[in-house]
Amino acid sequence: MKKRMTLLATCALALSTSGVSAEILAMMSYESKPAEDLRSLKLSGTEERREGIAIIDVDPNSSKFGEWLVDIPLDATGVAHHLFYDRTMSKLYLTSLGQPALQVMEMSDFPPRLKTIDIPNCSMGEDIIIDDDNEYWYLTCMNSGNVWQGRVSDDTVTGEIKLPGTNPHGLAVDTNIDRILVTSTIKGDLTDPGETISIVKASTLELLEEIKVSSKPSPSGEAPVELLRVPGGGPPTFLVTNMFGASIWALTWNESRQEFSAEMAVDFSPMKVGVPLEMYFNPEGDKMFATTAAPGHLHVFDISEGIMGPKLLNTIETGNGAHHVAFTKDMKYGFVQNSFINLPEMRDGSVSVVDLETSEVVASMDTLKDAGLNPNVIVLLPEWNALAGH
Repeated sequence: MKKRMTLLATCALALSTSGVSAEILAMMSYESKPAEDLRSLKLSGTEERREGIAIIDVDPNSSKFGEWLVDIPLDATGVAHHLFYDRTMSKLYLTSLGQPALQVMEMSDFPPRLKTIDIPNCSMGEDIIIDDDNEYWYLTCMNSGNVWQGRVSDDTVTGEIKLPGTNPHGLAVDTNIDRILVTSTIKGDLTDPGETISIVKASTLELLEEIKVSSKPSPSGEAPVELLRVPGGGPPTFLVTNMFGASIWALTWNESRQEFSAEMAVDFSPMKVGVPLEMYFNPEGDKMFATTAAPGHLHVFDISEGIMGPKLLNTIETGNGAHHVAFTKDMKYGFVQNSFINLPEMRDGSVSVVDLETSEVVASMDTLKDAGLNPNVIVLLPEWNALAGH
């Protein structure tokens, strides 16, 4: 059975580069919905936990919209989490919450194979971030208070950043200023929400300082989760989503003082939405997209006049648990994956297809949801995928 699935994966990946029109192929890691959700969906034969990577046609104009083209089964004990491309989109990395390992797939391999990289002392591998030169990757380990560095060319582990007392999740690196920034979010059991960003010297991997991203008394419980550099010129500026603080903060680099200052850039509280998670930018760098999971929305901001106090253009209702977004290279469509780590009321399981020109949801891709599964992340295959600032 597994060999047959691998053959199917080979055929689909070959198809994705064949120039076939009227399709947009998305890749999603998935896992079973919790038992209570399966009962409510009246699904039978789904008692055994299931994990894998699915390739599905998500083009709303395709005759095969929602068709599950490939299933790559995974070890159900690994708790497969997020998929990340390197900057050339020739490699795909898969993180794991359940095993001290990182998996990598060469997108040109025929047939495609996932190779396992053992990562010592990494509990709950969360994000893989690649530096601008595509030289090193960084893996955040949320429950073990550390970050591992590896070389993209051969995936050799080359260093460790020790951040005791923190819960590393999001990361950003800027070698031009010799800095790495790491969020301290929560433990795997959703306790111990942090409030700081660790500032690390990129060339030596040493911790320099912690910066608080909250105006509330400590412990504020803001749980900063993701980091992303603002595109364009000017002083390097990084945005961070405060998961439990319903806000986005900006950290701006001061070259003369060689340090960051922190200030709130977006307050979601008046919008009556919460749990902000991911951020993205268009190629021109004048629009920012952000997801909030409770309830699920995609927000579009005009940042043409600066990142502080951006103008809200649209708030688009998607599905509960709105998390990652995959964008087409022409920025015509955004595909919002609606599931946030299987949490109650934030695990709809659908993918909302958003027409970014009209700011409307034009379709819902429910293939995984209807099978009793939740997508944990979404990327498009390289032919269609825009990195959107990542």
